[in-house]
Amino acid sequence: MAPYTATSLKAELNDRGWRLTPQRETILQVFQNLPEGNHLSAEDLYNLLQEEGEQISLSTIYRTLKLMARMGILRELELAEGHKHYELNQPYPHHHHHLICVRCNKTIEFKSDSILKVGSKTAQKEGYHLLDCQLTIHAVCPTCQRALLPL
Repeated sequence: MAPYTATSLKAELNDRGWRLTPQRETILQVFQNLPEGNHLSAEDLYNLLQEEGEQISLSTIYRTLKLMARMGILRELELAEGHKHYELNQPYPHHHHHLICVRCNKTIEFKSDSILKVGSKTAQKEGYHLLDCQLTIHAVCPTCQRALLPL
């Protein structure tokens, strides 16, 4: 699976009877230009687009993020803050997982072929087509552990 482009997104949307609207293309471009390791919530994306002078409503952003996540273009992440974040769903071997501090929300990305193999084997065994495989580990980072210790 190659990284998504406007052309491949347009083709996939057309196959499903949808259009590549200017808003969808703009949102895809934001995620393509996002530095590695960055994740955006719908609100983050809305604020970023507002700063760039783009007039895309928050409801359109929510719908587009959900659509792109269902299509496998974006990964929907449940991070520690309790609301969803999104990132571009990179093709293998760029799949990664997240280690999140539940106290300060620091997030570390890591790779693991064994997790991907288990996910792929399980999906295949059940007749599913694997779109994404992600593990999120909730923990307390060393800095927060030290802050919790009595003096």
